[in-house]
Amino acid sequence: MLDIQGIHTFYGLSHILFDVSVTVGKGEVVCILGRNGAGKSTLMRSIMGLTPPRQGRILYQGREVAGLKPHLLCRLGLGYVPDDRRVFADLTVGENLEIVAMSPRGGDGPGWTKEAVYEFFPGLAGIDSRQAGLLSGGEQQMLTIGRALMTNPECLLLDEPTEGLAPLVVKLLAERMAMLKERGLTVLLAEQNQEVALGLSDRGYIIDNGVIRYQGSIEDLRANEEVRRKYLLV
Repeated sequence: MLDIQGIHTFYGLSHILFDVSVTVGKGEVVCILGRNGAGKSTLMRSIMGLTPPRQGRILYQGREVAGLKPHLLCRLGLGYVPDDRRVFADLTVGENLEIVAMSPRGGDGPGWTKEAVYEFFPGLAGIDSRQAGLLSGGEQQMLTIGRALMTNPECLLLDEPTEGLAPLVVKLLAERMAMLKERGLTVLLAEQNQEVALGLSDRGYIIDNGVIRYQGSIEDLRANEEVRRKYLLV
């Protein structure tokens, strides 16, 4: 589904990602673990064309997509939940969802509609007419995920979805992400919360200072306490 091959990404003159390679198979949930500033968000931005890599390749369903504009990637089936949420603050919850609505590719079934998102996140249904800028952090995160689902993605990029949220909201989001996995959605998850990431994922990568330091199955990662202590503990 997604194949990142040896990308190098820069912010101006600053070299941030060094020869990063990641693969995500269809229906897999793959996590990118790392400390704050390790390069997780830059990897997501590189994939989505927000900070295109200067070297390397990004293949989505076999097609070269490195450097494509985000709206074109969205049309191809890549959904994106940024770490800073980026809700349309002046629009209502309902308008945030409606403005991005897309039909499923290939016309298979009804896909994600506003009603389906409200069923998935019942807490949003009661605040349909509330301005998004007035929502709590947890409500905004649910809205951001719901907005990405409204594009009916085939592969979803989730960048730090639980960061800064209360434990009850983190638990709710983890349960909902598990439901997406059960539905067969392909997910690349960048996350600091080890418990959430390891509980959801099939495979994992650890990134540190812009370099992939470890990759393997979740079972191997759980068993390798030395690697987790070296690269993940603050």
